[in-house]
Amino acid sequence: MNPGDTRPVDGVVDLLIIQATPFCNLDCDYCYLPGRQSKERITPAVLRKIFERAFASPLVGNEFTVVWHAGEPLAMPLAFYKEALTVVAEENRRGISVRHSFQTNATLLTDEWCDFLLENNLAIGVSVDGPAFLHDRHRKTRGGKGTWERVIGGMNRLTEHGVPFHVITVLTAESLDFPDELFDFYREFGVRTICFNIEEIEGPHTSSTLSPGAAQERYAQFLDRFFDLVQQSGEKYAVREFDSAMAAVLPTQPAMKYRGPQQTTPFGIISVDCRGNFSTFSPELLGLPSDKYGDFSFGNVMTDSFESALESPKFQAVARDVAAGVQRCERTCEYFAFCGGGAPVNKLFENGAFDSTETLFCRLTRKVPIDIVLRKATEHHGAVRA
Repeated sequence: MNPGDTRPVDGVVDLLIIQATPFCNLDCDYCYLPGRQSKERITPAVLRKIFERAFASPLVGNEFTVVWHAGEPLAMPLAFYKEALTVVAEENRRGISVRHSFQTNATLLTDEWCDFLLENNLAIGVSVDGPAFLHDRHRKTRGGKGTWERVIGGMNRLTEHGVPFHVITVLTAESLDFPDELFDFYREFGVRTICFNIEEIEGPHTSSTLSPGAAQERYAQFLDRFFDLVQQSGEKYAVREFDSAMAAVLPTQPAMKYRGPQQTTPFGIISVDCRGNFSTFSPELLGLPSDKYGDFSFGNVMTDSFESALESPKFQAVARDVAAGVQRCERTCEYFAFCGGGAPVNKLFENGAFDSTETLFCRLTRKVPIDIVLRKATEHHGAVRA
């Protein structure tokens, strides 16, 4: 899709993100999700209609991934997901390849859950912020207690059952002084697939400890050191930030695929909340208010097909503004070829508008990793030639 396009092409859907419940049993202080105390649950009728719409839509091609997220998915009973897999099988008359992935805090994992994940070849990621002294600063219970021991218990249970998993670690200003400690933590607990998220400015989380200008230099130093630790270990690690940057700047690298700008591609991502309301672009937009747009629900699966949203004035307004921001990035940013125009939700909540350009998010998660990968590749090439 070219920058500025606002209409999706057939088969464009890559991710279908489903909120089974907004409830989370933790209360992380940097969470963007409103209403996470609500114990509302998706109904069987809404669940079935989501997949009926998906499998009937020309926006869905030969494969996509269902991500169970936007709340703690394991707060729902295991029986719900067993039924969900049955619904998928019954509605999938086109024989589409469907993968499932869970993002969890791991505190509710049981042996039965592990067996279910293995038996059905389901992917799972654990949200953990490293050693206890870092993790427990932000990832607490509603009573203010740390959750590290419970999360580690869940990770250990996955390991004992032979369930592969990745981790997502949120980096705050406090984390940046401890790349060695984080690397040692991953090594100790057998984590070899790592994703770093930054503390973002989104929705009710209106500030970030990474906002001051000095944080960018510290963040670059953190990633630079972590890159060296991975290389020096002689072990195989998959670090999303480095692998994505290498896939973008070195697209011929084997076993790497640059997926392009999912969040600026209309219907590249579809997000559905527990009431059946759906949205696209950045997943975090669904459920967040906006003075200009009202909200970011473009329809409800009980009454609307996904493609019917294309005629919605609200969708068209959002899509035009997102595309305008992409075009501005293309005109002004030397990193555009490696990024594709940034994340709309960060533009909106950092800059106040979709049709804006640089954000803290893009500086730290796009520009810094690309700079590091390019510099390391240059240093390596020079060392080899010497």
